[in-house]
Amino acid sequence: MAATASPGDGRMDGKPRTSPKSVKFLFGGLAGMGATVFVQPLDLVKNRMQLSGEGAKTREYKTSFHALTSILKAEGLKGIYTGLSAGLLRQATYTTTRLGIYTVLFERLTGADGTPPGFLLKALIGMTAGATGAFVGTPAEVALIRMTADGRLPADQRRGYKNVFNALIRIAREEGVPTLWRGCIPTMARAVVVNAAQLASYSQSKQFLLDSGYFYDNILCHFCASMISGLVTTAASMPVDIVKTRIQNMRMIDGKPEYKNGLDVLMKVVRYEGFFSLWKGFTPYYARLGPHTVLTFIFLEQMNKAYKRLFLSG
Repeated sequence: MAATASPGDGRMDGKPRTSPKSVKFLFGGLAGMGATVFVQPLDLVKNRMQLSGEGAKTREYKTSFHALTSILKAEGLKGIYTGLSAGLLRQATYTTTRLGIYTVLFERLTGADGTPPGFLLKALIGMTAGATGAFVGTPAEVALIRMTADGRLPADQRRGYKNVFNALIRIAREEGVPTLWRGCIPTMARAVVVNAAQLASYSQSKQFLLDSGYFYDNILCHFCASMISGLVTTAASMPVDIVKTRIQNMRMIDGKPEYKNGLDVLMKVVRYEGFFSLWKGFTPYYARLGPHTVLTFIFLEQMNKAYKRLFLSG
């Protein structure tokens, strides 16, 4: 006879109760937003370094520390949090969608006996979730890139967006609604790479650490798995990320865009700035991605545990 349980005992038809899909999406967004509050200065430095020396071998910033100190000197403490509103909206849209979809698909593809999906399937789930989230979050991404890049421009060339909503309204009004999705293809391509690497490597790293017998399912395990995941993701996604950054920040010159497409960006970066410039800003990228990955998953795991303790335990 099939196992059947009442709603109050935490199991239905032999399967453990889980939080509703809406809660999964909400927690995903909140986790990403919470992490962004801590790492926004690193995101700013990463974007500035990726735009540094555009079209030439000379660079505005020698190192990440030089970039950070230069920004603090020129724009003050408040300057390193430029674009925070766009970063938060990006997480509210992009991260909510990608982590929500990833969590739902992961649970659906987990075996009845609790066996998790294999590595390749995890990667496929991550890529699907990432591409979908990137499309939803591209407008906020465009605003974020432009707002964080504004301070490096001469005063008469700055866009001067007051906040993310002002940026979105002005972009739509001044350049047309389609501009909000400028760079959508490289943004989605980056998301595919990031999520295939980040989400799959996080799950795989966590599983490996737990199987080693030296770790338990706690914050230390989540931290170590996240740092491994962040390193893998940084190395894999930086070339695509610089394409996205350059395209979303580009201006029209004599009625023509600075870059034709993502391949044109790659060719010009390699030709004028050197092959390893594709990994320009590696340190702030990892310094931002590593902690952001750590904080996002820690916040997510803790919110899920709290929800299960408060609403699903019986």
